[in-house]
Amino acid sequence: MKDYKYVNNLWDDAKAESLDQVEKLVYRSNLLGQDQRITNTGGGNTSNKLMETDPLTGEEVEVLWVKGSGGDLRTSKRANFSSLYQSKLLGMQKLYLGRADKGLKTAAEDEMVAMASHATFNLNPRPSSIDTPLHSFIPAKYVDHMHPNAIIAIAASQNCEKLTQEIFGGEMGYVPWIRPGFELGLAMQDICQKDANVKSIMMGQHGFISWDENEKNCYLYTLDCIEKASEFIEAKYEAKGGDAAAFGGAKCESLDEATRQSHFAAILPWLRGQVSQQKRFVGTVQDDEKILRFVNSNDATRLAELGTSCPDHFLRTKIKPLLVDWNPQTEDLAALKTKIASGIEEYRKDYEVYYNKCKRDTSPAMRDQNPTVVLIPGLGMIAWGKSKSESRVTAEFYNCAVEVMRGAEAIDTYISLPQQEAFDIEYWLLEEAKLKRMPAEDELARQTIIVVGAGSGIGKETAHRISKEGANIVCVDMKLETAEATAKEITDVLGQGIGVAGSGISGCGPAIGLASNITDRASVRAMLDQVALAYGGFDSIVVTAGVFWPSDTSGHIPDDKWAFTFGVNVTGSYIVGDEAATTWKEQGLQGQLVLTTSANAVVAKKGSIAYDTSKAAANHLVRELAIELAPMVRVNGVAPATVVKGSAMFPRDRVIGSLAKYNIDYSEDEETESLTTKLAQFYADRTLTKAPITPADQAEAYFLLVSQRLSKTTGQVVTVDGGLHEAFLR
Repeated sequence: MKDYKYVNNLWDDAKAESLDQVEKLVYRSNLLGQDQRITNTGGGNTSNKLMETDPLTGEEVEVLWVKGSGGDLRTSKRANFSSLYQSKLLGMQKLYLGRADKGLKTAAEDEMVAMASHATFNLNPRPSSIDTPLHSFIPAKYVDHMHPNAIIAIAASQNCEKLTQEIFGGEMGYVPWIRPGFELGLAMQDICQKDANVKSIMMGQHGFISWDENEKNCYLYTLDCIEKASEFIEAKYEAKGGDAAAFGGAKCESLDEATRQSHFAAILPWLRGQVSQQKRFVGTVQDDEKILRFVNSNDATRLAELGTSCPDHFLRTKIKPLLVDWNPQTEDLAALKTKIASGIEEYRKDYEVYYNKCKRDTSPAMRDQNPTVVLIPGLGMIAWGKSKSESRVTAEFYNCAVEVMRGAEAIDTYISLPQQEAFDIEYWLLEEAKLKRMPAEDELARQTIIVVGAGSGIGKETAHRISKEGANIVCVDMKLETAEATAKEITDVLGQGIGVAGSGISGCGPAIGLASNITDRASVRAMLDQVALAYGGFDSIVVTAGVFWPSDTSGHIPDDKWAFTFGVNVTGSYIVGDEAATTWKEQGLQGQLVLTTSANAVVAKKGSIAYDTSKAAANHLVRELAIELAPMVRVNGVAPATVVKGSAMFPRDRVIGSLAKYNIDYSEDEETESLTTKLAQFYADRTLTKAPITPADQAEAYFLLVSQRLSKTTGQVVTVDGGLHEAFLR
């Protein structure tokens, strides 16, 4: 087996031989897609030309199986691949040329994408991608189109054609930048027809395409090309001084890790508010050695202004990032904020100029003008997206862009795609149509919601309930392990999302677990800072944490337990709201705070004096905070009645104590489930609905209050008690 230094050969003959032809295509695609050095998330495509039985005629026909529109090679399944009659695709060339000869190339390209559906084989519902002609028109059975950083570095070099010949000789052809579609496919077909020695093609400022008549050899040849490009670049890079000389050498030094983290925590919520004025964004922070090498460099300003080259990159990162002109050694955080604010304002103006200069009569309306990538010397990069996984992809793509610039500058001079070409990709009508076809966003999409007490009971149930609506969930508990367990449950259901997770807390998925003691202000602030580092900020907080300490038989409760009960049930909620208020004010985005009170707050009874009075105080805390935090934050409460099943506040010994207290028959050796059911039904029988109250019942109320369904409700306490008439308002 050939050894590779810059890519990994993951092909397993035994695995491959166990698969049918389409499964083997999926297998090859997954292998290529899982390595960022080979292609980026969502980028690249693969194909096989197979002989299939026509379901109508029973004849053997050639069918092109190719990765369809959307999807990601790393995670693709059979359903992600289109199947099309190869003869019909080839026949469409005449149709295209007839339109293109009349000077209607752009319109013809768009029409051909729609016409491809007429070539669908066997009613396959997966729409074909704009790259389908590239795979169809190359006369080889197996084709790979990848976006490796090393290859794009050559493709984005001023002397790309010359370098391609120098590195690969006559086995790799060259085609200058042409937007993906029929025209590019025809240009590749022409190269293949003129030179039978060509086995691959360099696509100017885009990537490359390679092929073979044997599937394993196609995979290996793709790796060979990337390896050869990488070897050439790294040799030139080292000869020029390596990392020390990269991007013109260092202009400033990185701040130490602890300072970087504290600075990010301080500015992220504010910055999120700045870029979220049209739609909310979720952030991903990156401050590893490679990104710091770039943002700290002398050439970062020049290169960042040029923008990205590969179309796949700037569809996520916009045509260029915002690089903040800040000196980490001589300027403070106040200066950083001032420079970011002025930088964002200038960026919006520049984007408007770019749009107005390049727009066509049929162009869609201008999209969000805010940057999706912010680069800060000494600190690193902040990437933004509509979800956590989308922001990770944005970060991934700009990392790819940085590696492309590094390689191109090592071997030549980096060039970017012309602005008009970039605009025509960004505002392509087909891309706009794809965006419009996407399903509506989930109700709580783009939001991050903190659930305090998520380790068990109502809090755990609430975290799961809210996660179904598209929000990122921060599971907080006194014990880190229980918080992380709930977060893992959520992530196991939802998955990590697209993109490659980075290291540390910022590389998280749709849920994380954090520990915090809400009676300790420093602990709460540390937790909120961690949330900022993970997601850029937060939108709502639900506090379900609470404690119950029963009175003894004489009605007495120790002073320390009284203070402890009030500390958690009242002071803790106040501290959370008070600390969060600082962040909400920084963000400038509307938020929700939901506290947990109890039906006991208005029903006096024996044996729970500390708990009941603390919950009465919590009721009024809701009203006070609603006034204090208005109009930015709506504050409401949920007042459960006794939730026995699934509640951490009802361990076996308390259940037995309550059964004895109410003279309910039970046996000491009964199963806990049986004892709990008896007590739950006893409490249910005291209500009007006669049904036991569950954590899921409570979770629904918390969801309603963090959503916009009750957007004009604040300062209220919603009871979920099954109809406990003793708790009716007096």
